[in-house]
Amino acid sequence: MTTLPRPEYPRPQFVRREWLNLNGSWEFDYDDRDLGLKEAWYVSNRAFTQQITVPFPFQSELSGINDPTLHDVVWYRRAFELPQGWESQRVRLHFGAVDYRATVWLNGEFVTEHEGGHTPFTAEINALPGVNYLVVRVEDRSTDLEQPRGKQFWKEQSESIFYTRTTGIWQTVWLEPVASAYLERVHMTPNIDDLALKLEYRVAHAEIGQELEIDIRYQGRVLTRETLWVQTVPYRAACVITLPELHLWSPEQPNLYDITFRLKDGDRVLDEVESYFGMRKVSTEGGHFLLNNQPYYQKLVLDQGYFPESLLAAPNDEALRQDIELTKAMGFNGARKHQKVEDPRYLYWADQLGLLVWGEMANCHTFGDTAIQRITAEWQEAIDRDYNHPSIVVWVPLNESWGVPRLVTDKRQPNHANALVYLTRSLDPSRLVVSNDGWEHTVSDLCTIHDYTANEDIAQRYQTPARAVSSKPANRRIHLPGYTYRGEPIILSEFGGIAFKQSDWDGWGYSSAEDAAEFSRCYREVMDLVLSLPVINGYCYTQFCDVEQEINGLLTYDRRPKIDIELIRAINHGQVETVP
Repeated sequence: MTTLPRPEYPRPQFVRREWLNLNGSWEFDYDDRDLGLKEAWYVSNRAFTQQITVPFPFQSELSGINDPTLHDVVWYRRAFELPQGWESQRVRLHFGAVDYRATVWLNGEFVTEHEGGHTPFTAEINALPGVNYLVVRVEDRSTDLEQPRGKQFWKEQSESIFYTRTTGIWQTVWLEPVASAYLERVHMTPNIDDLALKLEYRVAHAEIGQELEIDIRYQGRVLTRETLWVQTVPYRAACVITLPELHLWSPEQPNLYDITFRLKDGDRVLDEVESYFGMRKVSTEGGHFLLNNQPYYQKLVLDQGYFPESLLAAPNDEALRQDIELTKAMGFNGARKHQKVEDPRYLYWADQLGLLVWGEMANCHTFGDTAIQRITAEWQEAIDRDYNHPSIVVWVPLNESWGVPRLVTDKRQPNHANALVYLTRSLDPSRLVVSNDGWEHTVSDLCTIHDYTANEDIAQRYQTPARAVSSKPANRRIHLPGYTYRGEPIILSEFGGIAFKQSDWDGWGYSSAEDAAEFSRCYREVMDLVLSLPVINGYCYTQFCDVEQEINGLLTYDRRPKIDIELIRAINHGQVETVP
């Protein structure tokens, strides 16, 4: 019996009971001459030459293909039958993520298309009784540097800070039935100061007279029930619910409320959705980052979200949970997910287990009109998808001027950076926004700096705010001309990167250690220094684990600690005077 890959429910913030997982074996083919559209490969009688295991990219081992060579156009096909009883309902087809441009057909008829390699898309389908054929064409142009790609390299062999590409389906594909009217979207915004939860919601195909019933529970106890009537169509509305009890969410106490939405027509329940939320607040004051109105020192680790057997796709749900457990076990209270919009299941476990997350967009590497359009559209989809996760506290649309390399000389580029900041704030005023992580900041809620220089240089730079923001650790200004430091919290958001080889991968780091004793000593020295700096209000150490040729992780690529994990934890808490 074949085990279904990634069998867990893929959308943990918006759960319905009935669904059908379409992961597993699909037919697959390369289309290197790009003839598939002309030759109508989307019809059901076309022979495909390979099999692939979805949701793993063909470049990965778990896909069953494991081919790192360049193939910019690929095709998928799968047969399925609807479960009994679904014929009378609307059926929605979901793709968690397909990198990069997807076109979908069902039984030879066009269904939908989507551009954006990290964000989900959905379409209503007209499936037939009996066997249906789902076909997907994916276009992922390896050399298109205006495509938001993050760390995915545009050559066959990875090198430097860039890694093997992920092409095609890399998150779960699934179906769900819904009624004639159903809850389409909910945004939940906590307000701990007023002990209230703001709900913004949309009901698809609503009819006047229907009602939306909302139950809020904490640890199984019903705290409140609200009933909202559909008064206009189409139905988009907002409300504020006052909570009788406040249980704050934090990494130390990840308290979560459960919430149930029932769309009803009289006594008949049309739709029922289970979700959850956390009551927490993110703000800044006096140069400090605040969590729940209290100063909070962020101890983050840079996490690329790559796996040796499956690349951007997690091999299983347990691997995502384990990454968070390892992060916390090493003494970190957060992770900066680097150049990847992470799998929603990672964010679910961050919510449940308690971990701060900086959500970062995968950047383009060339600036132009197409890049602007692509990153703006996909970034909006990412914010919309992840809005309800309490673990996310900071949004990062740009990193190290990637995709905007001429911020100083091309006035369009700082305008683009500012546009992303203001767009993010307009979509989500409840979180902080970093304009360009690392350097060349424009308008930003945090002053984040990347500094891989020697310890003695770091010690001198971060004694006063003025000295810190006037430094040029990567020969880049911390702020662009015309923008100044305005008292934002200063975060050392990349540093360290000590290479210590413990695997078959040959590679590099920003500095190196020959053995475990030297690695422990070097790590303790840089951490003791950073923890002592009066200006630093938090840090992000590079990095969580090795990734391919980049061997500067605290863990190996397969997540084995390079030194005792309790020692790493003690060092992160400043509790080690000497290293054995």
